[in-house]
Amino acid sequence: MPPVIQANLYDYPEYYDILFGADWKDEYKFLLGCFERYAQRRVRSVFEPACGTGRLLVRLARDGFRVSGNDLNEKAVDYCNDRLKRLGLSGAATVGDMSDFTLPRPVDAAFNLINTVRHLPTEQSIESHLCCVRNALAPGGIYLLGLHLTPTEGPRIEGERWEAARGRVKVNSYMWTKELDLKKRNERLGIWFDIRTPTKVFRIEDEMNYRTYTATQMRNLLRRIEGMEVVETYDFLYEFDEPIEVDPTTEDVVYVLRRTA
Repeated sequence: MPPVIQANLYDYPEYYDILFGADWKDEYKFLLGCFERYAQRRVRSVFEPACGTGRLLVRLARDGFRVSGNDLNEKAVDYCNDRLKRLGLSGAATVGDMSDFTLPRPVDAAFNLINTVRHLPTEQSIESHLCCVRNALAPGGIYLLGLHLTPTEGPRIEGERWEAARGRVKVNSYMWTKELDLKKRNERLGIWFDIRTPTKVFRIEDEMNYRTYTATQMRNLLRRIEGMEVVETYDFLYEFDEPIEVDPTTEDVVYVLRRTA
């Protein structure tokens, strides 16, 4: 068993970025396709709430988009900005709350693809988040929101594994449900990263709480947000020409939301 560190995984942005940046090509192609098909304006500027290490912001900046983001974790924000600066790219992330922010000027699109919104603990905080995003979008702009729902019919995934490598550093990870309380709308998760570098092997262990959403709860939430409409839904395969219909068995979904006014 490797040495174990009990710590916040987001405080290790290098390893987080290796793991969750490995599949960026499918996500990036999906973003561009949605910008072209669903935005009612040309997308030039993009914002990512809870941007973390900015793994997709960097790619967008390389292709000429004006990018920005925010995140509560200072180490992740520093990692994102250092990489943008090192590559000579414009754009910046700031330390900020995804449920309480304003932008200096509207953007054409925003995205948050990998469940981060479920960190928001209450209905009020996610409503505030969606209103902040709506206010940050120019009319006709879109927001791509990805999260796991709790299915009310059929099986539910209770654990997920990932692995990725960059250079001589390898990261293996496992996340699993420790406790699910549907009455309190909370899923307590365990997660670990196994890190292997040329000089050391160790494990980082963490625990987090995610708010739960059924398909019905999410539909009702989105209906309450004035000035935003759901224009399409997809799963995490990001098959652009294969949208899905959200039903009681749906577990992973990306909502394409558009500002209407």
